[in-house]
Amino acid sequence: MTLRKLAGLGALLSAFAPSLALAQEATLDSGDTAWMLTATVLVLFMTIPGLALFYGGMVRSKNILSVMMQCFAITGLISILWVIYGYSLAFDVTGMEAGVVNLHSFIGGFDKAFLAGLTTESLTGAFPESVFITFQMTFAIITPALIVGAFAERMKFSAMLVFMTLWFTFVYAPIAHMVWSGDGALMWDWGVLDFAGGTVVHINAGIAGLVACLVLGKRKGYPTVAMAPHNLGYTLVGAAMLWIGWFGFNAGSAIAANGTAGMAMLVTQIATAAAALSWMFAEWLTHGKPSALGIASGVVAGLVAITPAAGTAGPMGALVIGLVSGAVCFFCATSLKRKLGYDDSLDAFGVHGVGGIVGALLTGIFAAPALGGFGTVEDIAAQFLVQLEGVVFTVIYTAVVTYVILKVLDMVMGLRVSEEQETIGLDLSSHNERGYNL
Repeated sequence: MTLRKLAGLGALLSAFAPSLALAQEATLDSGDTAWMLTATVLVLFMTIPGLALFYGGMVRSKNILSVMMQCFAITGLISILWVIYGYSLAFDVTGMEAGVVNLHSFIGGFDKAFLAGLTTESLTGAFPESVFITFQMTFAIITPALIVGAFAERMKFSAMLVFMTLWFTFVYAPIAHMVWSGDGALMWDWGVLDFAGGTVVHINAGIAGLVACLVLGKRKGYPTVAMAPHNLGYTLVGAAMLWIGWFGFNAGSAIAANGTAGMAMLVTQIATAAAALSWMFAEWLTHGKPSALGIASGVVAGLVAITPAAGTAGPMGALVIGLVSGAVCFFCATSLKRKLGYDDSLDAFGVHGVGGIVGALLTGIFAAPALGGFGTVEDIAAQFLVQLEGVVFTVIYTAVVTYVILKVLDMVMGLRVSEEQETIGLDLSSHNERGYNL
């Protein structure tokens, strides 16, 4: 398998290619299977409890349960949608041909709907297809859950569920297919490098979050009323869980227990540490003191930025990616947000959208062996332009489709809770519960 194939999760679909099946019969490898089982659990751990705690600690005490409830509800909802049709839309390769642009370049069909044809003997590469399905399910779960951070404390729970269903169907599944499903997929054929989801997960979720917070409008009282995080301890614990779980996210995307997985683990640690320090020192210089929320945000910024490059960047490339992403995301989540005045409640766009863009672009540079990378990039400028093309396409597609979905839902059922409900807090008004009973 070439390094180009390993540069994206589409490599795992090689098991489905007739030519490969004829050349070599797939056999189960217990080591690969054990690692992919572990990686799958780690990625699910990122959403529940990791993201739930990370976001839950940053909202006001009257909304902690609503945010955690949304993370849990999305986990259940997307799991079922994935097995009914999501896996098929994302990874059905019927009708795809390298270099040919047709409908199948943008979206999969329904040949794998309801997991048709799946047995205990079905393999993806050297491990069970059932494990691959679950692994990819965890990616599909966390992506819409990330969007919650942008509209926290003001969207109706019912509207959130419908929005996530439509967004998963018309945004996540097509983008995942275009980037990861192999020869014949639009961005795969362009040569876009996205090892573990910089484009599919983070730019996708970040741009959707920005559109959502703009369509819903600002929280009542923002920015004049203080809306400080109510429990930064939860946020730090959540960030730690995300850091640990991300090794499943990135190293697991090698789809094997091999050298690529090992290098992905190393560069993930390097970039994350560098971004945490970069954000911390940028904040220290700007505001006079480093904050716990800042270093936690820097951790996530580094994790996001290294994601698309984890399979191709070398250690020193990872160091640069981390340092750049920490500083850039700090600026965008603080100064830029204040200047433009949008209410991205928990900085879903400032960290995931911006971090994903930074990481996707720098992937095109640091995948080059000339700069210590492990990709096959020889013309850095050309690959950078390919990465830019993928970023621009994803931003435009996600923004437009997300906007249409939200506007239609707003007309049909309304998106936002009433002012009274927002004042009371979503824990009581939406779920009739309190996070804290004193």
